Amino acid sequence: MTKILVTGGTGYIGSHTVVELQNSGYEVVIVDNLSNSDIQVLDRIEKITGIRPVFENIDCTDFMAMTNFIEKHNDIKAIIHFAASKAVGESVENPLLYYSNNLFSLVHLLKLMQNFKISNLVFSSSCTVYGQPDELPVTESAPIKPALSPYGNTKQIGEEIIRDTIYANPDMKSIILRYFNPIGAHQTAEIGELPNGIPNNLLPFVTQTAAGLRKELKVFGDDYDTPDGSCIRDYINVVDLAKAHVIAVQRLLDKHVRDVETFNLGTGRGLSVLEIIKTFEEVTGVKVPYKIVDRREGDIEKVWANPVYANNVLGWKSAETVEDTLRSAWAWEQKLQMNRKNSQN
Repeated sequence: MTKILVTGGTGYIGSHTVVELQNSGYEVVIVDNLSNSDIQVLDRIEKITGIRPVFENIDCTDFMAMTNFIEKHNDIKAIIHFAASKAVGESVENPLLYYSNNLFSLVHLLKLMQNFKISNLVFSSSCTVYGQPDELPVTESAPIKPALSPYGNTKQIGEEIIRDTIYANPDMKSIILRYFNPIGAHQTAEIGELPNGIPNNLLPFVTQTAAGLRKELKVFGDDYDTPDGSCIRDYINVVDLAKAHVIAVQRLLDKHVRDVETFNLGTGRGLSVLEIIKTFEEVTGVKVPYKIVDRREGDIEKVWANPVYANNVLGWKSAETVEDTLRSAWAWEQKLQMNRKNSQN
């Protein structure tokens, strides 16, 4: 079996990607420092796929630990790099955490790829690299604007580091995937988004508020230039997103990539924060108390993808409806609550 290293593989998108890789016949090895994930995710991956991936608790900024790991697994053919801090608001408050964690981990990984002659990298990037686009929907040729947050800036710089490294190392290839807003959970409700502490993303806050764990949801601003005043995003099902990584890995392994390719991963449809809340209430029958508060620093007003390039070149397309995706997120939250109650009894 072809061996793939997934950094941050117990995280939200990482765990769903590990499931899709294993279901597609790849051997997966994971490194993760568990800073925003739970070791029990490995049990859940095994329950879904019947296979428990190799795992080591390693911080990707620890060069020696990563070196030792790759020496043990010297037959890795490709790396999917998820491991990074990813909250816009937190990055504004603590920029050095984001620059040190997100950039050092990438630089170390690229050095290890050189040292161990690993040719293929799939990089987890973000639509934040576009800032507030001049035209919507956003294509891959849209200009990269000054980032509105340190998190967004680490993705911009990360992409530049990859391009410069691959230009200097023609044997290395990369596919950069720019995500829009991943939401939802696996259809089994075995894995989903499980942030440590207070959620930074919209959907876990919606589901936790619906479940009564939070008093109310904060909607950051209702005075944006959008139909209802709240921010608009392109919300994509996390399983759809995970499947794109499997396609990207295979494209690299099949040597269809000459240097660096970049793809937007989104649905092509923009929905506002208030639309998401309303749709969640409609499909679940559960009310979500919310309060309008001031805008959050670093937030972009509106952005959604033009996914045609990914549709045509990768042969990938988002398949799940937002309604089914929101149902999956709620099923995951309900299962978490049930598990917590059972563990307390």
